[in-house]
Amino acid sequence: MAAMEIEFKFEIPANRLQAVEAALRRGTVVRTRLQARYFDTADQALAAEGIVLRLRKEGRRWVQTVKATGDNALHRLEHNVELGTAAASPSIDPQRHQGTLVGDRLTKALAASGAPLVERQSTDIVRLTRDVRVSGPGAAVVEMALDVGKVVAHAGTPEQSESPVCELELELKRGDVQGLVALARRWSHQHGLWFSTVSKAERGARLLAKVEVVAAVKAETPRFPEGKDKLDGRAIQQAIVASCLAQMLPNASEIAAGSTDEEQIHQLRIGIRRLRTALRELAGLNAGSGHFDAARWEPPLVDAFRALGDLRDREQVVKLAQPQLREAGAPEFDPLAGGDAAAVDAPSSGDIVRAPAFQSVLVSLIGFTAAAPEPEAAPKASDAETTDETPPAPAPMSLNDARRFLRKRLQHLHKQAVRDGKRFESLDTESQHRVRKRLKRLRYLAEFVAPLFDADEKSSSAAERYLKHLRPAQDALGEFNDEAVALALYREATERDGRAWFAVGWFSARHAVHAKTCRKALNGIDEAPRFWK
Repeated sequence: MAAMEIEFKFEIPANRLQAVEAALRRGTVVRTRLQARYFDTADQALAAEGIVLRLRKEGRRWVQTVKATGDNALHRLEHNVELGTAAASPSIDPQRHQGTLVGDRLTKALAASGAPLVERQSTDIVRLTRDVRVSGPGAAVVEMALDVGKVVAHAGTPEQSESPVCELELELKRGDVQGLVALARRWSHQHGLWFSTVSKAERGARLLAKVEVVAAVKAETPRFPEGKDKLDGRAIQQAIVASCLAQMLPNASEIAAGSTDEEQIHQLRIGIRRLRTALRELAGLNAGSGHFDAARWEPPLVDAFRALGDLRDREQVVKLAQPQLREAGAPEFDPLAGGDAAAVDAPSSGDIVRAPAFQSVLVSLIGFTAAAPEPEAAPKASDAETTDETPPAPAPMSLNDARRFLRKRLQHLHKQAVRDGKRFESLDTESQHRVRKRLKRLRYLAEFVAPLFDADEKSSSAAERYLKHLRPAQDALGEFNDEAVALALYREATERDGRAWFAVGWFSARHAVHAKTCRKALNGIDEAPRFWK
């Protein structure tokens, strides 16, 4: 049977496992031993397409499964084939999945590779499962599965390596996805769990490749549903939020698990800024949606963004500034040495990402992208019957109305950028910083919605030309902001070491020149060909 899974997967800190298991056992649980073998080609053709193919012994029975990534972080395509209770492991056969959507993807990937399947890794897991009923407006039945065990690569060879598994999966069996979201938020908050994008197959692949740090995930273009009949204000919101999460979730998952990779932190912050733009600029597309709760979502995003910035920005600025200062003849000096004691006690990047408020927002946002369209209100029988009823919520904007709304938002931000450019040098420091943030909002919104105006190839080129006109101003304002941060940092350091005064003077002397450069770059935006007209 082919299915679309909707599930959350959380990592469990080792010191919380006992409490999670105890909480799970408050209901009726089923214990199963799962021994799985994972297959791919030698060149990892399936992994490259987001496909997992496995044989798994579930208790005494064998099941062959193929999974693939779906439309967003919650959706997974899956097809299972029961193979009986043979004592020996059956052979792997991709043909068993023929005629299903995920099976067709599997066939295509194998045909493109042309290489035979080989066993890549195995798992040995003890799973405890329990069905939980969620009552209320978001009524649902959710299967909770606690998996504890290991992933093994190069089994039986001198290169054998293992990775522990300790995770909780919540899968929607039936009902409303918001019930799944509510349950996931409650368990992640109570037990300090964090959302993970790393599958067991991916753990094994990393063991095989001996990879400890994976590449940071960068922004991707939103994927809007095909067919104009499926595209309204709510669908636009969901697609754009999903594209932000596609950048945020993998980076957040790595950082929560302990990575301190600077690029992952940087890309997570970009993803948060893009998401905040989406929350601010797209709220009007579906005024009636009770799930697009920007006012509740934004504060934890802001807190995480600033906390991660406090960790990263100062160190990055010093890395950029010190070579320039050295070349200018500045005395050797580290402005970060000997800072106040508060910096020593500051939370790590992992602490910030694992924070319950941030994890709760991630769960809610993923749920929003997976929620089905709200049903239309039933027609009213008569005025007398509906006198005391609550008026139905407004419907999402149609595609044409959404385009008109987005044109106004783009035009407003464009005019702001042009106006700010003409007076940039006369603005105070905080206002100059605000100009940079507004320009980023304009850029991100343009990137988000450009496909909605791409009626043909010519429209696509117009959007690219417009974004190209923004880049000089983005670069100038970025450099200007870095130097403003550096100036504040070195000025603060003068209280501890007089050598910092050289940098204060050097950056102060450059300030006016760079402000003029920013003004000129911003003025160039007025000439940009607006693709939304």
